[in-house]
Amino acid sequence: MSTPAIDESPPRASTAIAVGVAIVGALALAVSGPAFAVGAVGVVGLGVGLRSVSRAAVTLGTVGLFCGTVLAGLAGGPPPLLLVATAATIVAWDVAEFAIGLGETVGRAADTRRAELVHAGASGALALAGAGGGLVIYRLAGGGPTLVPIALLCGAVVLVIALRP
Repeated sequence: MSTPAIDESPPRASTAIAVGVAIVGALALAVSGPAFAVGAVGVVGLGVGLRSVSRAAVTLGTVGLFCGTVLAGLAGGPPPLLLVATAATIVAWDVAEFAIGLGETVGRAADTRRAELVHAGASGALALAGAGGGLVIYRLAGGGPTLVPIALLCGAVVLVIALRP
């Protein structure tokens, strides 16, 4: 008698959260048609990556979403929307990567909903704090180039990643 194969697909809750957050990020780019189109392609890439359990496709999809954010910034998009799009991109990537890891480790059928929600909440809180800090610094500095808040948030994310154990 053989044991049934374990489905290593990402859990449904994390998949839904990652794609949902990516959609929010793409919608924040609606201020610019080309930026929204690039962001929407990124969302599709993220979804394909989760469906095919491909970390490369997930990363490529979130890179597309981030490129849409940069395009919106170059088009003069409002900083709060750019920060939302950037934070959503980071959260979508993090949650998707976590989902793929969970699927590979324990399988889709395992009861991981609590861990998924805690991870997504922590990731969202960190991104929100970074975006809020970036917006405060942007406002205190009296404005400036639109891409400054994105650069601040990306710097915060790089710092957090560097400090992870």
